[in-house]
Amino acid sequence: MEEQDKKEKPKGIKRTLGLIALIAVIAAGGVYFVNEMQYQSTDDAYVETTTVNVSPKVSGQIEEVYVTDNQFIKEGDLVAIIDDADYKVRLEQADSTYEKIKLDQSNAKANLIAAESNIALAKKDLERYRNLYEQGAVSKQTFDSAQVKYDTAQAGLTQAEQSLFSDSGKTVADANLRTAKAAKDKAALDLSYTRVYAPQSGTVSSRRVEKGMYVTAGSPLFTLVPENVWVVANFKENQLREMKVGQSVDIKIDTYPNKTFKGKIDSIQRASGAKSSLFPPENAVGSFVKIVQRIPVKIVFTEEIDSEQYNIVPGMSVVPKVKVK
Repeated sequence: MEEQDKKEKPKGIKRTLGLIALIAVIAAGGVYFVNEMQYQSTDDAYVETTTVNVSPKVSGQIEEVYVTDNQFIKEGDLVAIIDDADYKVRLEQADSTYEKIKLDQSNAKANLIAAESNIALAKKDLERYRNLYEQGAVSKQTFDSAQVKYDTAQAGLTQAEQSLFSDSGKTVADANLRTAKAAKDKAALDLSYTRVYAPQSGTVSSRRVEKGMYVTAGSPLFTLVPENVWVVANFKENQLREMKVGQSVDIKIDTYPNKTFKGKIDSIQRASGAKSSLFPPENAVGSFVKIVQRIPVKIVFTEEIDSEQYNIVPGMSVVPKVKVK
């Protein structure tokens, strides 16, 4: 009897330990399940940023290039120089045209003043000779000569006014001067565009410019990748039920599996990714098949990232974990 009790005792202990282990596993599973219910996660996420194509505003041959691949540059740095010989000539031509029109305007105004003086004098002479002619003090020929002189002065005044004013009364010379000034400013602006500067700070990528190349206005010289990055996570539509702007996010980047970055939801797109595509789906057709849609969510980093230690670049795969409860 004692031997049987001794045999059953270990069995009872094993059953108890097994039961305790089972309860512990169930409890741990329950805690894990409850904990996981507080989060929403997806592996359809990546690092994103807004890249800038640096392009010249004028065409020409590249004289110098001051950037190399993967170089960090600051906003306002000189990155390339375009041959400016043609643009200097155009500026000189525009400047000469402006000065000529400016001189023509001065001459037109001077001619108008002279014509006004001539007609004032001719009018006085005509009135004086008319009175003398009526009194018989001068001959008809002398009076006619004064009339011709007045008519000639009147014609000169009309011509001077026409060269200075349009039919609407606006100054023609001033309009021409403004047009020439605009052409001069445009030529000066084009000349300044031969020096290409960085529009913002960032890292040079996809450089496709070399010294001696001929570039056209608007053609990309290279792509500038800014330091500011964020995460775009495409969550399933049924994951957004309790997701709100401002909720904290744990960000795991595949490149750095042992580091958890902190972030928050910045915004939730007001359309699914499919709806924003070039060819959105047409649901009102007979072959429609329901597919769970994904909604892009923008997540920003809330901690300052050491760029020397963590090189986070656009396109990296990310697994964000949003705390929704």
